[in-house]
Amino acid sequence: MLNPHGGKLINKIATEEERKDLIEKAEKLKKIVIADRYVSDCEMIANGGFSPLNGFLTKEDAEEVINNIHLKNGLLWSIPIVLPIPEDIFKDVKIADEVALYDKNNRPIAIMLIEDKFKLDIENYCRNIFNTTDIEHPGVKVVKSSGSNFIGGEIIRLLNRPVREGIDEKYYLDPAQVRENIKKRNWKNIVAFQTRNPIHRAHEYIIKVALELMDGVLIHPLVGETKPDDIPANVRMKCYEVLIDNYFNKEKVHLSVLPASMHYAGPREAVHHMLIRKNYGATHMIIGRDHAGVGNYYGTYEAQEFVEQLKDELGIQPLKFEHSFYCTKCENMAFSKTCPHSKEDHLHLSGTKVRAMLREGKRPPKEFSRLEVADVLIKWAINR
Repeated sequence: MLNPHGGKLINKIATEEERKDLIEKAEKLKKIVIADRYVSDCEMIANGGFSPLNGFLTKEDAEEVINNIHLKNGLLWSIPIVLPIPEDIFKDVKIADEVALYDKNNRPIAIMLIEDKFKLDIENYCRNIFNTTDIEHPGVKVVKSSGSNFIGGEIIRLLNRPVREGIDEKYYLDPAQVRENIKKRNWKNIVAFQTRNPIHRAHEYIIKVALELMDGVLIHPLVGETKPDDIPANVRMKCYEVLIDNYFNKEKVHLSVLPASMHYAGPREAVHHMLIRKNYGATHMIIGRDHAGVGNYYGTYEAQEFVEQLKDELGIQPLKFEHSFYCTKCENMAFSKTCPHSKEDHLHLSGTKVRAMLREGKRPPKEFSRLEVADVLIKWAINR
């Protein structure tokens, strides 16, 4: 099995013995309420998903990541994991302070040691990470609306997990747990699959083609914060469940969730997702068309080209797939390499098209979605 990124899996989760005393301590510290996506970041830092990070980035590390795609120690890292805070709190806190991070529900999430307080050039941040400064880009919108004041430093301990809604707790497995499951199954080559969309026939086809070469697949949908118009995570998980129950060899599938948020950073986020799955124990990862993209901000295969440039540093290997489609003549899924028929016979599938159908109350056809998946989606669309 691959070593975690940086060689060691971080663990900042408070034990039951520690937790009571630490919560009492948190109540006496300066309180900072953070948005849901940063609560997710706290968990991903603490459970080792963001290894080797042991906290939110300091200015030097953040600028290295933004400008040079590496941490200051030279290790590959593509997305700045930073914590923005309001101006009044920024003025009040000091380096070497311990602070308590709370969620919007007034739950203590983590104790953090402030090692740096700083400002970032937000235009430069957005230009380098998202390839745009357009406020219509969802990642840019989040960054610009959060301000330019940041604190960085170690997460001493995670006290509480984010609030979970609608997804069975059994799917929330930390990297160490997924690694242990992989070890028990004696899988050597594991391919990870990532999506924020409901699974459709093209996804299924790509996973199965990849699985022909591997010992097992880690189906690992992202269930943290996404765009408002994305299908809710609990609905997407039901789609995975019915698909796996009916169309996959369950002995070769590990389904769990990634409790991280989307950045919609295209090529940069493809690298980010690969490093995370490396920490979860995968040896390979599927990188398809416009991975982690949105709108027309990135080229169709720009993410694939980007990870190819960095694959020696990544450690985990990309499995790159072109856009698959349903061929009405073949009556099956195919790639342009394997299908002899004309473009007029090809139905190209996408999460965007499925979402558009559902908004209009239309049932995705069998060429787009398996019957069981379409049932889940149309039920959600009717009842929302």
